Amino acid sequence: MPGSIGYDMGSATGSATVKPMEIRNFCIIAHIDHGKSTLADRMLQRTGAIQDRELREQMLDGMDLERERGITIKASAVSVRYHHASGGDFMFNFIDTPGHVDFHYEVSRALTACEGAILVVDATQGVEAQTVANAYMAIDADLEIIPVVNKIDLPSARPDDVAMEIEQVLGLPAEDCIYCSAKTGAGIDELLAAIAGKLPGPAGDPKAKTQGLIFDSVYDDYRGVIVYFRLVNGRLAVGDRVYMIGTKRTYTVTELGKFTPKMTSMREPMHAGEAGYLVAAIKTLDDVNIGDTITLDAHRADAPLPGYREPQQMVFCDFYPSGTTGFEQLRDAIERLHLNDVSFTFSPQSSEALGFGFRCGFLGMLHMDIVQERIEREGGVELVQTAPTVTYEVALTEGDVIQITNPADLPDPTLIQEIREPMVNVEFITPNESIGDLMKLCEARRGVYRKQQYLSQSRQILVYLLPLAEIIFDFYDKLKSITRGYGTMDYELEGFHEGRLVKMNIMINGTPVDALSVIVHREKAEARGRSLLVRLKKEIDRHMFEIPLQAAVGGKIIARETISAMRKNVTAKCYGGDVTRKRKLLEKQKEGKKRMKRVGTVDIPQEAFMAVLDPGE
Repeated sequence: MPGSIGYDMGSATGSATVKPMEIRNFCIIAHIDHGKSTLADRMLQRTGAIQDRELREQMLDGMDLERERGITIKASAVSVRYHHASGGDFMFNFIDTPGHVDFHYEVSRALTACEGAILVVDATQGVEAQTVANAYMAIDADLEIIPVVNKIDLPSARPDDVAMEIEQVLGLPAEDCIYCSAKTGAGIDELLAAIAGKLPGPAGDPKAKTQGLIFDSVYDDYRGVIVYFRLVNGRLAVGDRVYMIGTKRTYTVTELGKFTPKMTSMREPMHAGEAGYLVAAIKTLDDVNIGDTITLDAHRADAPLPGYREPQQMVFCDFYPSGTTGFEQLRDAIERLHLNDVSFTFSPQSSEALGFGFRCGFLGMLHMDIVQERIEREGGVELVQTAPTVTYEVALTEGDVIQITNPADLPDPTLIQEIREPMVNVEFITPNESIGDLMKLCEARRGVYRKQQYLSQSRQILVYLLPLAEIIFDFYDKLKSITRGYGTMDYELEGFHEGRLVKMNIMINGTPVDALSVIVHREKAEARGRSLLVRLKKEIDRHMFEIPLQAAVGGKIIARETISAMRKNVTAKCYGGDVTRKRKLLEKQKEGKKRMKRVGTVDIPQEAFMAVLDPGE
């Protein structure tokens, strides 16, 4: 019977008895900070997967960075046993997913490996923007959803109102909501029973040709690439020779296991519906693609499983080695991280000012920030990061359309017919009293009003079409400031629209600096250029010679600032006497300065590259 072929995980050490169990594959989805990781901790504790003495907060958040910031960055898979009161035994394979919009790719990957989803909503905050986005992703993936109202122990909790919001916005019946508190453990038993009773079992065929979906992987210095997979059809055992359909490589499985929640190897074969990991002495990072299909080499499946849609990179910036770090060392660190996070891209890049580095693409600003910090920590490297930009489409006069991610790559203006910028549909959920200020902010960022909808008596949904370049840097901070922390947003790419865009070059001491050039709207170019030069003037140290800073569009200088030279008062010793003595000394100093200016070079600090992010409001 589909969904009932599981095995006793007590047999990890290889006992002879094999006991069939019902399987439930599901993931936990929610808006950021609504209590997903704490709920996962409590479920691990209640099912006996971890003892009370082993418990620590955010058990499935393995990275130091996740624990420091209090957010989930990587989806974490775990398998636990659950004994239902009716006498049935179940194997729960569940995935704790991130909640921030920048990590929606992790959520989409988790959804393809599951048949059900637990949608967690904070009883004090209610339905938020990412709650809506994640719920629709689960509905599109045809998953069974169990709505959970969490944090009912808080004094400000309003579970009944939140349950009605879930019904109004998402169409999930309010009476189906399970009220619980991940902190105190209230309602966890009801939730586990609902998972066993309501979620469907996996529909795979254990007798069909083997097909397994790779949903994640990590690199281990001793064991090579460890592949996380969900077995959809057939069976897999240690010693089997597997074939990866996407990369066309074959390997022999040396270890199979599950996360309980730590890696636990098992000798028994895995069957359709189960999830776990395999080790097969895969030493090359490029040999594993997330979304690829594993099959048996001797009995290959006819077609790969439907994988994931490719992630859409939204933000791009350059990483260059600095300090004692070399180019090869940086490349090794980036390649290793890319195996664990395929949602960012990288390609070699060179700059006159900074040397050789990489052009990297990210899903958003937080994703960029996290990747930079992980590369520095996990790779032990030092790097310089340039200001982030977005992808632009350029229609050429010849009829071709090209995409550029770096303003320096923009063709000659005489060859350009039009420049198109990426536009995003942004959905805000905001308190009623903040609507006016939020509309002003959107209009200041060239937003186009789409629609407005009442969510409850105190909150509304507001939808705007905005240029992506206008929201990638400080927009989220301004939203939080305007709404006193209660506003949330979620966005999706709509397409590329034509705009009156120009490239603004920044020249330091007469030399254009590619890493500081930026594409701006023509109407904002002058104000943006002036504010950028004012910030650069603060960031760049004074030198022994005068440094002109200029912003230019085409051949026209639209703004200028000057960093004055560090002066030595050469006339201090001239008191009294003829004025020609002073003049002679000043002329001598002037000649020396001219010579220094000709041979001098300007040191540009890291902060100066981030100065281009100032929107100049």
